[in-house]
Amino acid sequence: MEDLQTDIEVIAVNVQPDHIHMVLCIPPRIAVADVIKYIKTQSAKEFKARYGFMQKAIWGRGGIWSRGYFVSTVGIDEKTILAYVKHQDTEDRGQLQFEL
Repeated sequence: MEDLQTDIEVIAVNVQPDHIHMVLCIPPRIAVADVIKYIKTQSAKEFKARYGFMQKAIWGRGGIWSRGYFVSTVGIDEKTILAYVKHQDTEDRGQLQFEL
């Protein structure tokens, strides 16, 4: 797992209130599932250490992060993915304003 810290390149990140979009460059020899597990595990440890109230807030939930994730590795060019991640917060706000 030590390779994960040095071999993964973070290209873009967009943090939303309930999810995170990331564009990563992962070498083919590293499984995507291992990267996601590493990111979730390490970030959860850091959040709990930095923000003590989180330990109590998530008690009984099984953790900070949900078990699922979405990954797209082919079919969309990098420019389209980067634009999507960059503008996701704007799109989400527009959806929140939708009224029935």
